[in-house]
Amino acid sequence: MAVVTARVVEPLRLRAGKALFARVAGPEGPRNRAEIHETPGPRWFPPGSPIRRVHADSAMFVGGLSALLLQTLHPTAMAAVAAHSGYRGDPWGRLHRTSTFLATTTYGTADSARAACDRLNAVHARIRGVTDEGVAYHASDPHLLEWVHIAEIDSFLRAHQRFAAHRLTRSECDRYVAQTARVAEEIGVPGPPRTVTELRARFTAYRPELRATPEALDTARYLLLDPPLPVAALPFYAALASNAVALLPGWAAAELKLPRWERAERWTVLPTGRLITGLIRWAMHDPAAEGAR
Repeated sequence: MAVVTARVVEPLRLRAGKALFARVAGPEGPRNRAEIHETPGPRWFPPGSPIRRVHADSAMFVGGLSALLLQTLHPTAMAAVAAHSGYRGDPWGRLHRTSTFLATTTYGTADSARAACDRLNAVHARIRGVTDEGVAYHASDPHLLEWVHIAEIDSFLRAHQRFAAHRLTRSECDRYVAQTARVAEEIGVPGPPRTVTELRARFTAYRPELRATPEALDTARYLLLDPPLPVAALPFYAALASNAVALLPGWAAAELKLPRWERAERWTVLPTGRLITGLIRWAMHDPAAEGAR
């Protein structure tokens, strides 16, 4: 009976994993994955290190969406994203580029990781403009780059500690922050935080600058209520989205006018998030890649 069940279930798992990978990594995903993982050479981060473990876990699906919501709250950064990122016209292309950058800098050779950072820096150098309020911006501004970095890393880490199969210890959390600082420095963030305490302090320092502009509210509605997904995927996405909102600090959810009910989060939202991230982890499990993490 167990053999028969495995024969039925395993093809479904492989098909689901392949579909998820294609959605996140894009048509070039298999080629990029082979190049990232199979090219010989020194890496920035060794197998088993915290950054590899965090970025390989399905908790990133929640953490990534929560980070996008959080990042909208810096008015200048949000204006630059709205004007130049193409997240509406080509949302999947943006996701593919972001996931490839993350995979390359986390798992790729040192040369390929540095080249990926150089390409991103070149893109940022070309992006400049003026917000609706008359504030000039430049995507290479270290202050804006640091906000994007700390919002991202804080969200990734909190999602990991809530949903991952194996949480990090306190010292491993500090190592994770320190390892992500290696990448942040390469893309122009001067002196990024290297411990969780420093990360929280930097986060707090940005708080007076953060508020929900009409662009931020519109982006949150798009991300949560109007994602470019087939109908069959919407219930699964709704579970991820509700947990991404629950992961936000209370003040951030309030700024974005997103309702929060603590009792519902505890008894329905969080268990659903654990179920969905567990299913994603099961579908995308690759025994051959375990040793590389």
